[in-house]
Amino acid sequence: MSDTPDSAVRAYIEEHRDAFLDDLVEWLRIPSVSADPGRASDVRRSADWLAGKLTATGFPTVEVWETDGAPAVFAEWPSGDAGAPTVLVYGHHDVQPAAREDGWDTEPFEPVLKDGRLHARGAADDKGQVFFHTLGLRAHLAATGRTAPAVNLKLIIEGEEESGSPHFPALVRARADRLACDTVIVSDTGMWSEDTPTVCTGMRGLTDCQIDLYGPGQDIHSGSFGGAVPNPATEAARLVAALHDEDRRVAIPGFYDGVVELTDRERELFAELPFDEKQWLRIAHSRAALGEKGYTTLERIWARPTAEVNGMGGGYQGPGGKTIVPSTAQLKLSFRLVAGQDTDGVQQAVRKWVADSLPEGIRHEINFWGVTRPCLTPLDHPYLQSVVRAMGRAFGQKIRFTREGGSGPAADLQDVLGVPVLFLGISVPSDGWHAPNEKVELDLLMKGVETSAYLWSDLAGSSDR
Repeated sequence: MSDTPDSAVRAYIEEHRDAFLDDLVEWLRIPSVSADPGRASDVRRSADWLAGKLTATGFPTVEVWETDGAPAVFAEWPSGDAGAPTVLVYGHHDVQPAAREDGWDTEPFEPVLKDGRLHARGAADDKGQVFFHTLGLRAHLAATGRTAPAVNLKLIIEGEEESGSPHFPALVRARADRLACDTVIVSDTGMWSEDTPTVCTGMRGLTDCQIDLYGPGQDIHSGSFGGAVPNPATEAARLVAALHDEDRRVAIPGFYDGVVELTDRERELFAELPFDEKQWLRIAHSRAALGEKGYTTLERIWARPTAEVNGMGGGYQGPGGKTIVPSTAQLKLSFRLVAGQDTDGVQQAVRKWVADSLPEGIRHEINFWGVTRPCLTPLDHPYLQSVVRAMGRAFGQKIRFTREGGSGPAADLQDVLGVPVLFLGISVPSDGWHAPNEKVELDLLMKGVETSAYLWSDLAGSSDR
């Protein structure tokens, strides 16, 4: 199974817990808000702080990598064992904006330890989940008597995730040789709940766009010309109405090309989760669940592609009436994508669908923004099973499976490096990512430390199973 004794790991963690938390509190005091240009020096200070701690942990190679935006931190510690797999851990050291007046009970960058929780911006997203690997690695070494990890261990901790990772894909491409690995561990995710530990197996991709429609050269009188010339606002509405069929499936031809369908086993595992749809609807501020026919709510948000209207407008929006045929209209659409879909192919399908749907006399432009590709690791992948075993040892119970409905930069690593992406996170929904009073549960944080301590030996032996 593993050469890491559980009792030795837990004893080491308990002995060094207070010092670990002191260090984490120090890091959380750095307001590394990447979205605020005025905090650029703090983001750099955060990168330098982490680089120093990784050096103190024992990594022989630690570098701060420059980008056209905020710096990232890279670290590497070779195993020394022939045939040892190479594992790359991903996380981020930047945080969301936060201010006391946003609704915080305390100053967001003055961490508070209370009732088994650590409150601060970044406590869960993502400094706490990055930093637990440092104590986990030291516990792994102490418990096994090794002088280097059982795997060739690398870390890449970016500084712009909370700003959409605008420079991360280019960084990964430019540094692909240094980042080369056999698998990626993403520690920027969460679990189902405190009582139900889970491993995420994939994230959806994303592409979004604005469609601008142009009709008459200016707004014109609806009595003199209405009903006799094309109306861009009407055509925008017709596009929206045609976006889904009667079963709420996306009606764009070719949209579902390549979609990896849910297996019966995955559907069974999703159904095992204690999902309370009424509670979920309260969180969603919605009165009803609605989506693609034939799928449950969890299946829809985790494993099915979607098309959403994010906004639409055109024509007169002021008080009272104004009887015109407007000259322009706009739509903003977003598409969440799942494994097997090609983002370029989806964009081409959308472009063709719009062009084929509009009548003569309506000119249009489509502009797509950033692309995030989907990623998915099969349930039976041996590296995924290593994460499940390590978590199972730490939590002492069965580990279940989820996916993420959102999107992130993990797929950039998967695409460029050509390796599976695994997710190891211990945060729970009540941690309040991006919200006032963000916190992390200290017991769960220590479970993350323990999981990390067990994981490296298990991954090193996974190829023998």
